[in-house]
Amino acid sequence: IHSHPEEQWGLMLAGSGVRVQDGVDHPVKAGDFWRTPGGVEHGLLAGAEGCKVLDIFAPPREAYKRAGQGFGA
Repeated sequence: IHSHPEEQWGLMLAGSGVRVQDGVDHPVKAGDFWRTPGGVEHGLLAGAEGCKVLDIFAPPREAYKRAGQGFGA
């Protein structure tokens, strides 16, 4: 669970999971789309088969604009 000032949209491309947003669990599956306002605590727990998610941030997160930075670096 984390938060950041940027607004975030997500699209579950494959698999399933449970999104936690502002303390509420939301089951998600392939094709589901969501929005998280900036500053709201959120996270995702992948389902048993895993998942693939496309995240879009506005404005773009600074750390993700630099090569070798951001998530998983």
